Amino acid sequence: MTKIKFVSGALLGVLLIVFVGFVYIPHEDESIVFKTPLCDSVSLSQARSANNLLASVNFIEIDPAANPYVQEVAEEYGRFIQQAVQRGMAPGAAVAIIKDTSIIYLKGFGLKQVGTTDSIDIHTVFRLGSVSKCFASVLAGTLVSKQLIHWDDPIQRYYPEFQLKSKEHAEKVTVRHVLSHTTGLPYHAYTNMIEEHIPLDTLLSSLKSVSLFGEPGQLYSYQNVGYSLIEKVVEAATHQSFEVALTQNIFEPLHMQNSSASYESISNHHNVARPHHFARKRWVPVPISDTYYNVAPAGGVNASIADMALWLQALLTESDALMTDTVLHEIFEPQVKAISKNRNFYRWKRPRASYYGLGWRIIHFQNDQLLYHGGYVNGYRSEVAIDQKNKIAICVLTNSPGNLADLSIPEFFKRYGLKSDSISYWENRNNVLFVKNTDLNSPVLN
Repeated sequence: MTKIKFVSGALLGVLLIVFVGFVYIPHEDESIVFKTPLCDSVSLSQARSANNLLASVNFIEIDPAANPYVQEVAEEYGRFIQQAVQRGMAPGAAVAIIKDTSIIYLKGFGLKQVGTTDSIDIHTVFRLGSVSKCFASVLAGTLVSKQLIHWDDPIQRYYPEFQLKSKEHAEKVTVRHVLSHTTGLPYHAYTNMIEEHIPLDTLLSSLKSVSLFGEPGQLYSYQNVGYSLIEKVVEAATHQSFEVALTQNIFEPLHMQNSSASYESISNHHNVARPHHFARKRWVPVPISDTYYNVAPAGGVNASIADMALWLQALLTESDALMTDTVLHEIFEPQVKAISKNRNFYRWKRPRASYYGLGWRIIHFQNDQLLYHGGYVNGYRSEVAIDQKNKIAICVLTNSPGNLADLSIPEFFKRYGLKSDSISYWENRNNVLFVKNTDLNSPVLN
């Protein structure tokens, strides 16, 4: 009997050791699949304020594409990014690729800061620069969907203090004009004053002294100060700050736990990619700047690549967690002709026409269309693109300017295009009308 007890006790001890080892063995793969729901006892706001460990981990399901050729493109593209970082094209980068309804690729590359061994992972936070404009328009779309605002509402309905040189002109400017850069203000009006840390209210009040160059809705003229009028609209409609409204209407519904729209948030975050500039033939880290947070809708959003994947997934699948399909389609509808400055698209295809929608560029190619935006601020670069026809989206974030970010979108779609026949063949493999006939005696081939 004593012997049996000893054996039973030993067996129980072994099982206990195995269980403890299984629980506490650390995982090395940063792109691990998490399917556990968020803990109900900790709210997202509590997790952010406490800088809790949960706030650094998004519970994301990463599913390789069912189509092997699509996954082959994603993996091949990942190797391109990895090699580019190894060659010094950027200190670090992060990539998210979404196909159909799934996140099929999500990975960080390189270092948060040169001279260290601290690697970028999928939860590392970057500044987005002008990709913030996409978030501002999507936030406006959530409010349109809730009928709190309308695209053609005049700005003065929400911000009566708004003035321009012409009283009649100011009365005509609408939400649509602001988000499509068609207010009639000259190109980059007062953008130079943003870096002087001038408050938004002062910047906006200065617009009344600017000479106008067209009627609202007529001409495209890119803005940062003028675009940030949308902040006043959001605040008036929601009775919240722009960042709180962004958090409650976009970040929290999509579980974007590392996203924010303030300098304080990125400064206090424990997992941040440092920005870099190129000097004396090497990358040099620079401080995170507080510039452009005074125009948060134009350039003040921070996010990780995991968060960007969740956001693009919602946009690609037209998730009702954000807004109705109709409102989302209106955001992506061309509003005005607008030349795209990214000449690297010629490496893939020659653009035939380009437009600006509401916070997004729309670029037309032969047989293709991309919803696109790029961003630069304080040594960070961001690129996002959605191909609605092929139901694929991509985001690339880098902690430096330069060729890698510039090439990132056209290089991906170039690779995708080279395998487009194989991708289509696989997707239609069960369609007898599509499968190629290989019988040499078949009359179909004669």
